[in-house]
Amino acid sequence: MLIFKEYLIMVGWAIAGGISMAIILPIVLKIFSAINPIDEWDEVKKGNLGVAIILASVIISTALVICFAIS
Repeated sequence: MLIFKEYLIMVGWAIAGGISMAIILPIVLKIFSAINPIDEWDEVKKGNLGVAIILASVIISTALVICFAIS
């Protein structure tokens, strides 16, 4: 029974992390797009790898902050 309880706690934290990412990530990306003079998504569609790496780093860093805040 203890393993089942721990499993439910883990699933609960995973759901909390998913909901947090779903709410916070679009806000962070809009703020990041607002402070930059270029249109990042247009550059990614053109195949600009540098901008794609920067956007990926913003997403990963936001996920890490949420991960450490939840745990």
